[in-house]
Amino acid sequence: MSKTNKDKRSFSIGSVFFLLIVIPLSLMAFLIANGMFKLGVTVKERTVNVLDNKSQEDMKARAVNTANEIAKFLAECKKDLQIATIIPSTESVYKQFVAENKKLLWVKRDGKVQQVLIPLYKEMALIDRSGTEQIKIVDGQAVPANKRVNVSNPANTTYKSEDYFAKTKNLNKGEIYVSPITGFYVDKAAFEKGKRFEGVIRFATPIFNQNGFAGMIVLSLDYRHLAAFTDQLVPTQAERVFETDPSTGNYAYMVDNRGYIVSHPADYHIVGLKPDGTTVPTLSSQNAAELAKKGAEALNMFQLGFMDPNMFNIAKEAATGKSGILMYKFGGITKFVAYAPIKFYASNLPDPAGFGWVGLGLDVEKYNYEAMKVSKEIEKETKAWTATVIFILIASMIILFFIMLLLVRGISRSLEAKIPEGSEVGAFDDNDDDK
Repeated sequence: MSKTNKDKRSFSIGSVFFLLIVIPLSLMAFLIANGMFKLGVTVKERTVNVLDNKSQEDMKARAVNTANEIAKFLAECKKDLQIATIIPSTESVYKQFVAENKKLLWVKRDGKVQQVLIPLYKEMALIDRSGTEQIKIVDGQAVPANKRVNVSNPANTTYKSEDYFAKTKNLNKGEIYVSPITGFYVDKAAFEKGKRFEGVIRFATPIFNQNGFAGMIVLSLDYRHLAAFTDQLVPTQAERVFETDPSTGNYAYMVDNRGYIVSHPADYHIVGLKPDGTTVPTLSSQNAAELAKKGAEALNMFQLGFMDPNMFNIAKEAATGKSGILMYKFGGITKFVAYAPIKFYASNLPDPAGFGWVGLGLDVEKYNYEAMKVSKEIEKETKAWTATVIFILIASMIILFFIMLLLVRGISRSLEAKIPEGSEVGAFDDNDDDK
């Protein structure tokens, strides 16, 4: 076989092998690399939305669960009040009742955060039909007769303006009155020095004898037990903390049925009383600059529509007993908030508004920043995997190319061995016999 023919045959066989191996491999490489690139782009584009949707559902569920836990806790306080109406009316029994009703609270003592059993009720009182305190326990100790007062006059009450006697005396047997959260206001300067809001929620029910109304029993819940449900909750993490940081924008808060903030990591937003018992002014479009300058920014959600309409809308929706999700701007921060009603009702807390509602919020900008970090990591990983696949395919093509050369050479030699030397020289002539 001539060298030219051998080379042509080898080239033809090599071309066939090249087409059969390299072209499908190249097509596969293109499809895989293109698919991974598109997947990376799609994941990058959808990362924030996917995380947002998951966060929305998680936060909404947690808001509902927190609100339900608070409602259950308040219902247990209501049961305690009912029990208090049937126990013997003596100082020793009342002291025992207070001492036995305790709950763990995180507190800071000597610079250390620790869990301590704290009585649920700061006060317990038996009041006669005229309003005079007959038995009174404060912080576990009995108040002597000469220090007990007539609470029918609001000025004589602990916070100088309480009207729980008037609100309770006209109730029917078994009905209860639940006061607003009541305590003296803590401004920003005092808060920054370490002072925290303190107060009570009074649960009161009338008692009767054969002559009719005989007085009432009042249990005064330590506010800290209620505030702990939101003060220690970080919406984006399972673990509770001693105090959430308001500067992160990632915290929970509580609002009562009037729209007043009653629990917040920045206590100067909690609506409280002045020393004379009058309610501090709440932030509005008319006084916002003045109150901010004073560091006295108590908040009523119904008055904050001037900051963002959704701040009013969220209070309005929650007051109808609805849960949901809204976004609003507050203090220059865009907040994503999940809210849910606290379904606890009393004579003065009717359905659907009930006790109030809970809000769980996070700073959208900070959240998006974290989400973008995740998307960039995904993009980086996608590019790395694409480069790896392309490298492997190129290496495979080179290896297959050398294998192809070896196969072509082997096949060519095999064909040479089967064709006798010189058989291709000359041509067969049918007329040779006639010559």
